Amino acid sequence: MTTVLIDDITELVTNCAELGDGSSLGLLHDAALVVEGERVVWVGESTSAPAADVRVSASGGAVVPGFVDSHAHLVFAGDRAAEFAARMEGRPYSAGGVKTTVAATRAAPDEVLAGNVVRLVAEMRKQGTTTVEIKSGYGLTVADEARSLAIAGQFTDETTFLGAHVVPAEYADDPAAYVDLVTGPMLAAARPHARWIDVFCERGAFDADQARAVLRAGQAAGLQARVHANQLGEGPGIEIACEFDAAAADHCTHATAADIDNLANAGVVATLLPGVEFATRSPYPDARAMLAAGVTVALATDCNPGSCYTSSMPLCVALAVREMRMSPAEALWSATAGGAAALRRADVGRLAVGARADFAVLDAPSYVHLAYRPGVPLVTATYVGGRLTT
Repeated sequence: MTTVLIDDITELVTNCAELGDGSSLGLLHDAALVVEGERVVWVGESTSAPAADVRVSASGGAVVPGFVDSHAHLVFAGDRAAEFAARMEGRPYSAGGVKTTVAATRAAPDEVLAGNVVRLVAEMRKQGTTTVEIKSGYGLTVADEARSLAIAGQFTDETTFLGAHVVPAEYADDPAAYVDLVTGPMLAAARPHARWIDVFCERGAFDADQARAVLRAGQAAGLQARVHANQLGEGPGIEIACEFDAAAADHCTHATAADIDNLANAGVVATLLPGVEFATRSPYPDARAMLAAGVTVALATDCNPGSCYTSSMPLCVALAVREMRMSPAEALWSATAGGAAALRRADVGRLAVGARADFAVLDAPSYVHLAYRPGVPLVTATYVGGRLTT
């Protein structure tokens, strides 16, 4: 195979302490890396770099592992800009919320849904995202959930069945029957296309017993668990995520001290989604308390048409630093290695020998500029599996 040397890197983030300065980011300065096929085969100081078939200069910029966006809802149709505008103006909005997106998604042909995912994934690539998890959850029928996951599977291996997103209108008077549908025929149709099972355990969505039924059925079918938890208020979501050994509890906006201890003891990743709080003017999660307790924290976009329509992981890094008081190093680690942990992946979110060659080149001398210069398009090149995508 052809070997490619990426050099002239002012600062390289490896996320491997033993490779660099001993910090969690494993920083190397005046560095280089060598890629062969889809993998990294060498990392170190540029003066020690081996010969390679091709040389590519990073032009003195920083190189970071590709962002791992472990929570996104990309299979949908329609637009909810009016809902956002009303919310920002402090006006009540009654156009239907998630139900509006469900109706539009059900009506859209496959090519429209797939085209929307193409557009959003391209946006993510331009901003340094190399791995993305994609959920269903806007179909809420057997056929629509299955086709949503089949479409998602064209873009990622990290596909999540979220039939338990909300109870659709046609089951409003019989939510138990909808849970039976989700755990029966819908799960059977979704299973060939999904790796994960998720449930929105929240007031107005699914209660503790319903969430347990959904996760129990999903795990019996071979899917791994993750949970939408404690977004709108205190509740049982985090407790259930820990009970089912979920990879991650996502949102955690209203986590109690007991919830945080539970996350730390169970080893469940807390995936924080600061773009949601930004877009809804909600309180931000207490990231500092989680980190102090030893909880593994991930950052993700929650890209969706309603509560957070951003595809930008750099924005989420900047929000985590400014609004959740994470350090720039903590935020970058959480957006890369933390996201990998939330997907139980060891091959992404770091740059070491044997890891996938997923990385972003910045037009900046340090990763700190991701938070220092919010809103500036600093990513000049994104590599996925050793291949330049932007």
